Amino acid sequence: MLEKDPWLLPDGIEEMLPDDAAHLENLRRQLLDVFKGWGYQLVIPPLMDYLASLLTGTGHDLELKTFKVTDQLSGELLGFRADMTPQVARIDAHNLSHHDAPTRLCYAGSVLHTLSETLEQSRSPMQIGAEIYGHQGLESDLEVIKLMLEMLSVVGFETVHLDLGHVGIYEALSKQAGLNDQQETELFDVLQRKAKTELQTLMDLYSIENKFKKIFLALPQLNGNADILAHAAKILKNTGAEIKQALKDLKLLSEHLSLAFPALSITFDLAELRGYHYHTGIVFSAFITDFGREIARGGRYDNIGSVFGRARPATGFSADLRLLTFLQKRHTEAEAIERIFAPFSEDALLLEKIKNLRSNGRIVIQQLPQQLGGAKELNCTAVLIQKNNLWQVVPFV
Repeated sequence: MLEKDPWLLPDGIEEMLPDDAAHLENLRRQLLDVFKGWGYQLVIPPLMDYLASLLTGTGHDLELKTFKVTDQLSGELLGFRADMTPQVARIDAHNLSHHDAPTRLCYAGSVLHTLSETLEQSRSPMQIGAEIYGHQGLESDLEVIKLMLEMLSVVGFETVHLDLGHVGIYEALSKQAGLNDQQETELFDVLQRKAKTELQTLMDLYSIENKFKKIFLALPQLNGNADILAHAAKILKNTGAEIKQALKDLKLLSEHLSLAFPALSITFDLAELRGYHYHTGIVFSAFITDFGREIARGGRYDNIGSVFGRARPATGFSADLRLLTFLQKRHTEAEAIERIFAPFSEDALLLEKIKNLRSNGRIVIQQLPQQLGGAKELNCTAVLIQKNNLWQVVPFV
């Protein structure tokens, strides 16, 4: 076996040099201060833990991602954490069990993955997040989403796209349709991949009511803006109070978020089932322009602490601090030379957007009436375009 050069690192494992390390540490402190301002207390779980604890609740989905080792002292099977949520749930359930009031906790630390979801993703991200334990209502879901959006604003992302879903809809449909465990797993996989042909094949094979076959075939198309909820209500009528309430919660949550963040772009995806095996309600993901995957995610995962002796409702979010640092640095470098082209228009929303950008130090050049030339001739690197009645900055290619 040929020996590798001793300075090489394993695939997906990175080190940070002084400039990047300083940037990350500065951002970590900023974000933890934001969490502190909202009443979230910092906890620091251990990097290594008993495997059974790590694979509790959320952990079952992470078994393939968890590095496993044998403890030389006890002979027990240990693991390097792939997600900090089970550990934080244990802290709430076991170490902070002296009161029944909601507990707000936050964390920032390294996790380790045996596999990454995509080739470009790190196997050693630094997870940062916040969670509320002990409150069942929609208000706590709203709080953690607001906190996540403030976190992203501190990082420097003014334009964020939020995708909302509710895993309770699929769970209720699966039970009503009488799917067995194998069918539920097969259907879950196909819906995640939105593989229409395979979905039709499964429906042809399953001995379930035609009503449910039609619903499952329609699920991948139930994504889009707020209008999709009214369409979903028609397709899912007569499927019970639980699903009706889930749609109502999504609508109410989006309305509150739109009031608090008028520029926030919100869409819905009722076939978004990542984390289905541990999430129990609202799920959400945050995206930004010019980046092909989510930058933060979260959702509700009630009763996660039951194995630790205290079942409490819970909701929260997390992100990769390494990724946020990289995106912030890229964003800052782009802003240093960014020139934004704005079309000539008297639209009040456009004028307000231009004013806000300029007040934040951004360079905006607005087109004059009958002006020859545009973004290219003015050496602009970005343009303002109108999308869903909102003006957004997008890169000029």
